[in-house]
Amino acid sequence: MHILLTGGTGLIGRALCRHWQRQGHELSVWSRSPHQVSALCSGARGMARLQELDGGPPVDAVVNLAGAPIADRRWTQARRHLLWRSRVDLTRTLVDWMGQQPTPPRVLLSGSAVGWYGDRGEQLLDEDSTPGQADFGSRLCVAWEHEAERAVQWGVRVAVLRTAPVLASQGGMLTRLRHVFRIGLGGPLGSGQQWMPWIHINDQVSLIDHLLHREECSGAFNACAPEPVRNQDFTRSLARALRRPGVLPAPAWALRLALGEMSVLLLGGQRLTPRRTLAAGFAWRQPALEPALEQLLHTP
Repeated sequence: MHILLTGGTGLIGRALCRHWQRQGHELSVWSRSPHQVSALCSGARGMARLQELDGGPPVDAVVNLAGAPIADRRWTQARRHLLWRSRVDLTRTLVDWMGQQPTPPRVLLSGSAVGWYGDRGEQLLDEDSTPGQADFGSRLCVAWEHEAERAVQWGVRVAVLRTAPVLASQGGMLTRLRHVFRIGLGGPLGSGQQWMPWIHINDQVSLIDHLLHREECSGAFNACAPEPVRNQDFTRSLARALRRPGVLPAPAWALRLALGEMSVLLLGGQRLTPRRTLAAGFAWRQPALEPALEQLLHTP
């Protein structure tokens, strides 16, 4: 299978490339740094422009994970423009290119995030719940998914992954938290009562691969573990796994002062269940938090 990947040099993209390289798929990665793709993405071909694929073997599947990091800095006006361009505008360009192909790809798997739901407190949510509209993050995800869904007009099967924070041994949220906890500064965020969906990197890769090969799977799928936890429970579990204290809370007022609207990523939450993901026959290898953390932090 010839797979076109965006976001291939990111945490999930690199893991996917390793997985698909072992399966013998042909991989092309659209990247701003195409010269780095081969080394970072298990020998995949890097391209600066989609048109480099024109006239060659058709693309069978597109996996769209591109997007500037959303939690790296405050959501200034300039940062919002960058986040929008790297997700919404890029996806529009990608879908337009797909529609121009003599044989459009059969499937588009496109990224989104659990931020699509916004901060919903204690409300139990699944893929059929309504989107949030109160913050920039939810509006960004709604527009991002809308651009991906346009590919249906070309006869493309479209599946959207609303991904929770991904836990990995190297990179992502866990690497940042591990340092904070090891120097004794870890603790709950705000009240600690907010729900905190998450997913193990291996399950994220397996879910994408599962949806890629299931012709009946289209629409939105929550990429999160089936057992939700509150932030304070996540904090305790991580502290135990690291054999370190986790008792220094970060006050909500301080986070709002430091981060502005972006603080919703830390103080808001989603009590999320992956109902459609379960119905699609996906089986988690790491459904529970504490074993997942032990595996990531202590397995060589």
